Amino acid sequence: MSILSILEPAAATSARPTVTRLVTGTIPATVGSALLVPLADGRVTDYANFDHGASAPCLESVRASVEAALPSYASVHRGNGYASRITTQWYERARAEVHSFVGARADDQVIFTRQTTDALNLLAHAVPADATVVVFESEHHAALLPWAEERTVRLPAPASAAEAVTAVADALRAAPEGPRLLVVTGASNVTGEIFPIAELAAVAKAHGARICLDAAQLAPHRPVDIAALDVDWVALSGHKLYAPYGAGALIGRADWLNAADPYLYGGGATTSVSGDGVVWANGPARHEGGSPNVIGAIALASACATISRHREAIEQHERSLLARLRTGLAQIAGVTTYSIFGAEADRVGTVCFTLDGLSSTLVSAALSAEYGIGVRDGKFCAHPLVGHLLAEAPEHGTAVRASLGLGTTREHVDRLVNAVRTLAANGLRAEYEDTDHGCQPIEDPRDLHAPRIW
Repeated sequence: MSILSILEPAAATSARPTVTRLVTGTIPATVGSALLVPLADGRVTDYANFDHGASAPCLESVRASVEAALPSYASVHRGNGYASRITTQWYERARAEVHSFVGARADDQVIFTRQTTDALNLLAHAVPADATVVVFESEHHAALLPWAEERTVRLPAPASAAEAVTAVADALRAAPEGPRLLVVTGASNVTGEIFPIAELAAVAKAHGARICLDAAQLAPHRPVDIAALDVDWVALSGHKLYAPYGAGALIGRADWLNAADPYLYGGGATTSVSGDGVVWANGPARHEGGSPNVIGAIALASACATISRHREAIEQHERSLLARLRTGLAQIAGVTTYSIFGAEADRVGTVCFTLDGLSSTLVSAALSAEYGIGVRDGKFCAHPLVGHLLAEAPEHGTAVRASLGLGTTREHVDRLVNAVRTLAANGLRAEYEDTDHGCQPIEDPRDLHAPRIW
């Protein structure tokens, strides 16, 4: 893939950094795309990354933006020094970029957080004490656990999109008077299936409820539009969006957030402090106490801008690879793939599967050691959902998740399918043992020691 690097015109002052923008007719490039990994037989191969659902590699454009920001990096707000003023502008422009990325309304706030888990816990902190929260048990733990237990209605995993809408309507109809909040994922982090967000938002509004969308797994792969979907809040993570610099965001309505106590007490969250008391700030500052993660915010904004420019190419790339992966796995005897809504449901590039005769841990370890493939095994921080999906397969307590993205190629997909086919037909090439560092071959020549890089 050829990439044309275009430099921005020189700024008025030589102190300003020059940002390299990567322009490509296909998909944006990622850092680490040429990573080579050792195999247990002594060979070396390029890394096949099927773990995007946990954390995506960094975009080259994000790295360029961060490198451009570092020379003049400083703390933001209330600083008159050149570096502080420039960095403050970038920080607030990052807020505007994220606002645009999710199609937020004019008066929606963008509050920078650490990641989706932090964003959802912030919202839980701001939910009125008498609010009823409705959530499916199929949610990631970040969306399932933060709410007050005594005021939370947990719905079983729905068997279809229509059943999800009906279940929410019934739960809200039966809820006591007072504020109500529906919390729902955009795309399942276990199966990749997309929930009927617009329909769920409509039924929530019909019953006087608000809705929060966990877009951690959706936003990297499909557009998110707060206004069009008519949702009240969106939570997302930079590390899922190819910006692994420790920032996420909660975007949405201001009233509950402005009425709540600050999420973090400290500098920046106040307008005045005296012996008579504290006057807390309104707006994003109220919940961004302390020195913010400016570099993380810039990285997140850069990723949002890049993904927006390449959205069509990204979707085409991922749909093609996903179809190839699902077709290949479906042809292997002993492989079972899992779904919430059924095989025909729309989904992002994630497949959850098990292989007869081998635990998910062994499959994951063998794919890594014998084929240079990175997948994830376990319950994916969604224990109730995985338990539901595997209820009829008691021999499998956990599953394998292959999640593709911009760091995945067609050759990687073919390698994964062929590796699983070989494991199904011939089993493991080596004997494995559990160690303090995970499951690995008993005789393993790979150097898995990570020396300090600082």
